[in-house]
Amino acid sequence: MPDKLILITGATGHQGGATLRHLVKRGGFMLRALTRKPESDAAKALAAAGVEIVAGDLDDDASLARALDDAWGVYSVQNTWEAGVEKEEIQGKRLAQLARDQGVQRFVYASVSSAQKDTGIPHFDNKFRIEQTVKGLGFPSYAIIRPVFFMENLLSPWSLAGDKLAMGLAPDTKLQMIAVDDIGKFGAKAFADADRMENAEVDIAGDSVTMTEAAAALSPVVGKALTYQQIPIEQVRQQSEDVALMTEWFERVGYSADIAGTEQRYGIRALTFTDWVRTLPRHA
Repeated sequence: MPDKLILITGATGHQGGATLRHLVKRGGFMLRALTRKPESDAAKALAAAGVEIVAGDLDDDASLARALDDAWGVYSVQNTWEAGVEKEEIQGKRLAQLARDQGVQRFVYASVSSAQKDTGIPHFDNKFRIEQTVKGLGFPSYAIIRPVFFMENLLSPWSLAGDKLAMGLAPDTKLQMIAVDDIGKFGAKAFADADRMENAEVDIAGDSVTMTEAAAALSPVVGKALTYQQIPIEQVRQQSEDVALMTEWFERVGYSADIAGTEQRYGIRALTFTDWVRTLPRHA
């Protein structure tokens, strides 16, 4: 393993950053982080941890080719909300093709749970098309990790404001969620235990809760009693057709990751929502 180099995209973001942290903890690999801002504080912190920092952009073939030089493995993640659905798909396919061209042996793609189920959600369906590209390129070994809704999303300003937790879901709709750090555990394991996870496709989740339950659990964190407010779907659609379609799919179908089975198979116990809340700093 010491001679195996892994390139991590999204290294200063959520999923890539969590995967990188757990790879650093595990040791045994050379780690290279792709970033558009090598002089950022986040990149400097990674460098201090022994990670090689390379400047690159998912839209720039030449910079990706340089970043892929001598790489044994690649962790591939793109950001829909930053790139847009069409551009994200181009980025994901570009990186996979370049990685295959340069002889990468182990390709791990971060997708989304249920991407393979023809949901009709644009930012799910495009990830499935990237998955198909990855599988069709003939990598010696690949893995596809499909996380559900991030628990951290509930802390964002568009969800949490004042004494209200607000989303488009009905108050009693159960939604599977996962803590970002747990995504990193699976990402790191996909490299450290590559033989066991060879060509694996795994949907991952930690818990299933309603928004009413989430608001109650988060109340001690914000130091006030939170109440849940359902946003009318028409209002959600005005902001984003993609998010509206996802919300409606959550209501009709929803994620179906096998939490217990995945834990038994891979030995990773993902945090429940209550346990995740306990990791958060409390309101002073």
